Amino acid sequence: MFVVIFGRPGCPFCVRAQALAERLESAGAIQGHRYVDIQAEGITKADMEKTIGKPVTTVPQIFVDQSHVGGFTEFDQYVRDQALLAPATTG
Repeated sequence: MFVVIFGRPGCPFCVRAQALAERLESAGAIQGHRYVDIQAEGITKADMEKTIGKPVTTVPQIFVDQSHVGGFTEFDQYVRDQALLAPATTG
C-alpha cells in the first residue's frame, strides 16, 4: 500500500497527515508515502478536481494506492477502519 498526500506549506492537517503516514510506514503498515507540495509543483485545486471527480476545497487530499480517500479526517478514519495501527495505550 502506498500513500500520496497533496498538501501545502503551513497547513496543520497536511502536517498531521504526513505524521500519520510516517507512523504507518515505520510500523510496516504501508510500503511508503509521498508528500506533494501543490504550491511548489504548480498544482491547483482545479487540477485535483479533474483527477478526483468532485470539487476540492481543502488540503490535504490523500490517495491510497491511487484511490482517493479524502482529507486528513477521512484518512485517519480509513487507518482506523483498516486497523493499520495498533491502538495507542493511555496511562
